[in-house]
Amino acid sequence: MSADAETRSRRASMWGGLSVGTAAAILGLKFSGAIDRSTIYVLAIIPLVLMVLCFRASLQASKTASRSNQAAVRYTKGIMASSLAYLLGLGIALSVWRNLDPSTGFTWLLAMLPIIPIFWMIFVMARYLKEENDEYLRYRAIIASLIGLGFVLAIGSFWGFLETFELVPHVPGWWSVPIWAFGMGIGQVWQSRSGE
Repeated sequence: MSADAETRSRRASMWGGLSVGTAAAILGLKFSGAIDRSTIYVLAIIPLVLMVLCFRASLQASKTASRSNQAAVRYTKGIMASSLAYLLGLGIALSVWRNLDPSTGFTWLLAMLPIIPIFWMIFVMARYLKEENDEYLRYRAIIASLIGLGFVLAIGSFWGFLETFELVPHVPGWWSVPIWAFGMGIGQVWQSRSGE
């Protein structure tokens, strides 16, 4: 990887870390009761903007790292679009469901707003693994995905047992996608830092 691509990749990691850190701080404020639901919606714009900056830097890094690697560019664009669609769909679905008391049929449609982008994300990842000709890059993507899966399994099991014994509140299952994405990001950063 060239020095320019490495710099852009580090910038993407920085924006991603800031986005996750900001989101965690907002959740901490929510759970402590320091802010109400409407304030959360306003503050949620900050991690979203930071995530857009992360995706832009990732796209620039993938273009710089492999000018001829169209699979990496398509992957970055696809993940960026599906992730933003997921966040937007989730926000709209939860807001409408909590505030407007929709009918059961409409609630099914609302639930599809974040679900469809998840399927799109899975398709984008599978297409990338199929199209990527560089075995090393394909290996790195698979390892990062496995690390993300490890985060989901470990955190889900840990929280599930605590929840079973009524030590912590229930957490909706849709948190598995953000946890997986966070773990995958950690996996990508770890591989970059360790030189794998």
